[in-house]
Amino acid sequence: MPATPHVEQHFTAGAIVRDTVIGMSDGLTVPFALAAGLTGAVDAAPLIVTAGLAEIAAGSIAMGLGGYLAGRTDVEHYANERAREEVEIAEKPDVEAAEVLELLQGYGLTAEESRPVVEGLRKRPEAWRDFMLRFELGLEQPDPARARTSALVIATAYVVGGMIPLAPYMLSASAGRALPWSVAVTLTALAVFGWVKGRFTGAPPARSALGTTLIGGLAAAAAFAIARLIS
Repeated sequence: MPATPHVEQHFTAGAIVRDTVIGMSDGLTVPFALAAGLTGAVDAAPLIVTAGLAEIAAGSIAMGLGGYLAGRTDVEHYANERAREEVEIAEKPDVEAAEVLELLQGYGLTAEESRPVVEGLRKRPEAWRDFMLRFELGLEQPDPARARTSALVIATAYVVGGMIPLAPYMLSASAGRALPWSVAVTLTALAVFGWVKGRFTGAPPARSALGTTLIGGLAAAAAFAIARLIS
């Protein structure tokens, strides 16, 4: 009977999930805390909506720009290290060969088992360069388009998350009446978001849901209490 092909299932959207987590977690928490804090000071839902929308716009731009700059930095760092490895292989091949031997022996290979690998890499400078980048420096070649994608995902997730705590204020003229609904829908969204995040990242979903809910709830409660004390 023909053997069933072995297909390994790996999660490959880690970068997108990471960016979604960054944007969504801040998008849910910061506007939620802002709205709760303002409610502790004024009972004017239109004012809170205006302030919340301004914060969402500013926050999404700032977070998206941060994601873009981080992506560009990864690309530039990889290019610089690749150029450095190319120079070292060309100018100090014996030193680099000794480093390959040391790396392979760190994985349990003997010197005799490692030497054929070293000799093979000597004949292939580009493969040797990539080997050193991956196993010596722990670098993977980043996608040049990653910076733009990261910025878009983070900014979009921030906007989506931020609209959830503001929605009740958009539907009510009284901030005092809107606050309990905002708390309910936002804490529910935080719990669902934490659960989904846990499923994607491999963390216990219940613990992840509890953690995100507690963080968002504490931030909003602190903002509300401080506003009440000051006002």
